[in-house]
Amino acid sequence: MPSPSSDLALGDDLRSFVDASPSPSHAVAEMARRLTGAGFTELSETDRWEPAPGAQHLVVRHGSLVAFRVGGRPLAEAGMRLVGAHTDSPTFKVRPYSDVRQAGYRLVGVEPYGGGLWHTWLDRELTVAGRVVLRGGGTALVRLPGAPLRLPSLAIHLDRSLREGLTLDAQRHLVPVWDQELHNEPGLLDAVASAVGVDPGDIVGHDLVLSDTQPAARAGADGSWVAAPRLDNLGCSHAGLLALLAARAGDRTQVLVCNDHEEVGSGSMAGARGSFLEDVVSRLATATAPEDPQAPHRALARSMLVSADMAHAVHPTQYDRHEPAHQPRLGGGPVLKLNANQAYATDGATGGWFAERCAEAGVPLQRFVTRADLPCGSTIGPLTATRLGIATVDVGSPTLAMHSCRETASALDVPLMVDALTACFES
Repeated sequence: MPSPSSDLALGDDLRSFVDASPSPSHAVAEMARRLTGAGFTELSETDRWEPAPGAQHLVVRHGSLVAFRVGGRPLAEAGMRLVGAHTDSPTFKVRPYSDVRQAGYRLVGVEPYGGGLWHTWLDRELTVAGRVVLRGGGTALVRLPGAPLRLPSLAIHLDRSLREGLTLDAQRHLVPVWDQELHNEPGLLDAVASAVGVDPGDIVGHDLVLSDTQPAARAGADGSWVAAPRLDNLGCSHAGLLALLAARAGDRTQVLVCNDHEEVGSGSMAGARGSFLEDVVSRLATATAPEDPQAPHRALARSMLVSADMAHAVHPTQYDRHEPAHQPRLGGGPVLKLNANQAYATDGATGGWFAERCAEAGVPLQRFVTRADLPCGSTIGPLTATRLGIATVDVGSPTLAMHSCRETASALDVPLMVDALTACFES
């Protein structure tokens, strides 16, 4: 088992990964940087693929990434081991016409993305990050320096009803302030263009989101907690990436897929409802057995997908919101997620398979089911299982304050999840 110092070192690496990934496009760029540094080469979907055994490649589709290591045997004969995660998190997306002016201020028009705890975004130092599309079809990543945006709370003196609880109207209240109108400063898109080094008229489209500027930090009495934005689900994207890089090559092809748009239902060409993973699997299976038109189906029938998405740790003061016999704790290891109504794809066979992999790696395993009288969230697991017909298990690392602007996890869980996913890749 890793030493405490190595546990914290991997926690620091997670913090660095989160800080480098203020948007899905940045997360994909950071994963690609690490993969290419380890010998993976990028493929284009427009190219003809001829992957040889042992070859290591990655493919990017907008805010999603698939990386794979080709096994020693054809996919149809040996199958695959896949780990899936997602790159997006609840945030606010900048609108096409974003220059809002009222009450002597310049504001930025945004709309909520996903189901965030929006009150946690108030009174924080915010910026804008993401991808801009340039005239002629080029793209560029951007993150504005400093903290140019803020969502100020209303003072309690001006609304005594706030003592009874806060209600936020997304259209009226969640509009970040950019500047005072009298300063005649450049607007948001002018600043974005300047940061990219182009004229504002050269930007023909954008996928820009708000991002908290406070760096991820060590927290907790012993410094073993990770306090950071976007842990759901950069935490599992990071673990899956490290596991793929650590896994030994074998007969089976190893695949990491990190999809965008999970927080809004995955319905896009880059999301889990789209064809991205299916396209990659089909091309790999066909390339390794060109004479067999049934190769993709045979490959999927021999494969296993681990859907890795952060899990709910038991809350210290509202523990009654958890099922009494299933209360995962921070630092207690990976969480196996189960739901009778298939909000998670785990069944007896796939859950047992993952439990065996954890036992082989010496990793403790926790289990989560939601209370029978409460609804349950979901993941890319059921969506991918439904689209591909692949055996799937849903797991995650325990987290507090999921969907907050700033979440909490344990650095002790990072090596445990990495070891578990590495064992899955190598099985």
